[in-house]
Amino acid sequence: MIRMIINLYILVIIIDVILSYLPQFRSQQWALMIRKAANFTCRPIRQFLPPDMPFDISPMIVIILLNLL
Repeated sequence: MIRMIINLYILVIIIDVILSYLPQFRSQQWALMIRKAANFTCRPIRQFLPPDMPFDISPMIVIILLNLL
């Protein structure tokens, strides 16, 4: 049961990454909810990463940590 919840949250993070490349969906209500859910774990990781990185690798780090859990 816990593994299924973790996999669903990983799917939410992946959907958020895909939506970040599609600007026409950024203002949709459902996209904002997905962004808010994904930022719950990605925001603390972003604080430790250097701000001048060309890509945001925080979703990848969160997914790896969730898989290790």
